Amino acid sequence: MRIASDEVRNNKIKSYFLILFFIFLAALLGSVFGLIYGNLYFGIAITIIFAIFYTLVMYYSGSKMILKMTGARPVTKKEFPYLYHTVEGLAIAAGLPTPKAYVIDDSALNAFATGRDPENSSITVTTGLLNKLNRQELEGVIAHEMSHIKNYDIRFMMLTAVLVGIVTLLSDFLLRSFLWGGMRGRDRNNNQLTILLIVVGLVLAILTPIVGQLIKLSISRKREYMADASGAHLTRYPQGLADALKKISKDPDPLVDHANKATAHLFISTPFRKKHSFVAGLFSTHPPIHDRIKRLEDM
Repeated sequence: MRIASDEVRNNKIKSYFLILFFIFLAALLGSVFGLIYGNLYFGIAITIIFAIFYTLVMYYSGSKMILKMTGARPVTKKEFPYLYHTVEGLAIAAGLPTPKAYVIDDSALNAFATGRDPENSSITVTTGLLNKLNRQELEGVIAHEMSHIKNYDIRFMMLTAVLVGIVTLLSDFLLRSFLWGGMRGRDRNNNQLTILLIVVGLVLAILTPIVGQLIKLSISRKREYMADASGAHLTRYPQGLADALKKISKDPDPLVDHANKATAHLFISTPFRKKHSFVAGLFSTHPPIHDRIKRLEDM
């Protein structure tokens, strides 16, 4: 399918530009840090080396850490035969290697996919989802997660989360440097330069994580719409996923016990209790679920 192949290519290209953009932000923060301590190039070099090292570590071990953080455990064919065969069958239909299947022992209705590529991927569902969805609804959810894998959303979103995390750490360190009484390497009598660097550094340290977080959330919301459409195409039955989302939206206790802000964007629906306000919508990891249902029912 041409649209799917275009999406894969676009996600790969966006991944490279995303890395370059966040390396630029890290270098910008590093330059301020270097000026504070009197060595511009040292500050830039250290932050870029740290960013590259951290990204590589998370790229190769991030999915394992996510599975551990969420309390996921591997699925056996004997314990969950229908889930096992559903993942296997939809992987064949999508032309993908079969992802590893995991479950979270939790009554909430939710699921997510993770990994760095289709060859190193997994799909995780909660036991609540398995117990409360019928066959067509479960297939819709698994197809949605399979689409995240096929479109390389799993890599793109993992890189986004990692890079936003790096910028946030660097910004926090920069703010602490000011609090500890920075500018050690500069002439403290040069008050104008001191004030300028402090203002620029504080603005960067405060705004950069916010901008990074908004970029991550915007990307996450768009990817959910795309995965809904791709998943519906895979099953040839959009109503299955629409009905699953209806049940998920009516779940009286949507809170997934082991979910946190670092992993929330991975789930098919927000794993926290929903808040209805403009600010909550702006910082939401997911588009409004009623909009997703309407789009599916209009297909």
